[in-house]
Amino acid sequence: MKTNADVVIIGGGIIGCSTAYYLAKKGKTVIVLEKGRVIGYGGSSRNGGGVRQSGRDKRELPLAMYGVQNLWPHLSEELETDVEYYQQGNLRLGKTEEHLKILKGLTATAVSLGLDVKMINGEEVRAICPHLSDDVIGASWCQSDGHANPLQTTMAFYNKARRLGVCFRTGQDVLSIKTVAGRARKVITGSGEFEAEKIILAAGYESRAISQSLGVDVPMKAIALDTLITEAQPPMFYQMLGTAMADFYGHQTTHGSFVFGGGSPLDSGSIVGVGDHPPVAATGATCKGILGYIPALKHAKVVRSWVGFIDWCEDKVPVISPVEEVPGLILACGFSGHGFGIAPSVGTVLSQLACDEKPSIDISELDYKRFSDRD
Repeated sequence: MKTNADVVIIGGGIIGCSTAYYLAKKGKTVIVLEKGRVIGYGGSSRNGGGVRQSGRDKRELPLAMYGVQNLWPHLSEELETDVEYYQQGNLRLGKTEEHLKILKGLTATAVSLGLDVKMINGEEVRAICPHLSDDVIGASWCQSDGHANPLQTTMAFYNKARRLGVCFRTGQDVLSIKTVAGRARKVITGSGEFEAEKIILAAGYESRAISQSLGVDVPMKAIALDTLITEAQPPMFYQMLGTAMADFYGHQTTHGSFVFGGGSPLDSGSIVGVGDHPPVAATGATCKGILGYIPALKHAKVVRSWVGFIDWCEDKVPVISPVEEVPGLILACGFSGHGFGIAPSVGTVLSQLACDEKPSIDISELDYKRFSDRD
């Protein structure tokens, strides 16, 4: 079994897979260590598939905008797999004046950073998507936003990375990272050791315990959210939908089914692991919220629901940076449920960091220093 490489990536989700691909394109040898038996089994394949710029924190907006402008439009061709990318806009819906106030604030921030997004009224909303409730009085509208298939995209990065020589090892429970001569060099798993010049930690919420083995702590926690999928419906609309209060988010897929994520955290104490069925009451509440916005789906049957865990960072944006205190270690965690849409951009940046190149996207405000400098 290969145990040495230029870069070891901990985590086989979409962040790890995209980074591995872009590193392999640069000619680097890469080993990806995944705890589970299946690549992308966690949040990477259990999310609403949004590829959005609108509604994002200004610190991560450059990643989202770069991806939409430079990566997503030709990703299917590059990875030789249809990732089902639709760029037909994102409606973030509001029913009350308080909702509109929230949306106006988010819109103003995005516009100030160069994003083409605007507020529209209820009539304009229904002109774009006639299936929405008359209770919707306005929305933010970003025409360049869209959505894609999370599982297809994750596996496309994985398969292309493998063809370029990346070594993926599943069933690798990472216990710690060890330093050699003051640098992060070794990854210790339950079945052995792996060594590299650079180590990228992209293991979701489990990254915290692993980084703590080096005295590095990212303040984040695991939060359980529910997702559901309906039976196939006739083609209705292909905009990405969300709400001012994050009641739900989702879209109609190429297959015709609707995928929706619930916005309210579940009682994690009642959740055993990823893939569990959400409590019936939670799924019912999500469905009720959806029907309040899309009454046309009242007869659609839910065919499957499941739980996913997100790595919820204290300030709701990820940590993407080297760690000065531990040379050789690069963090990529704390995505707070926003990671899928920016994954190609994040993979691009991480590959650059691992090669000691200047990132092509501004990630200065996502540095670990914002936490390491605290008392």
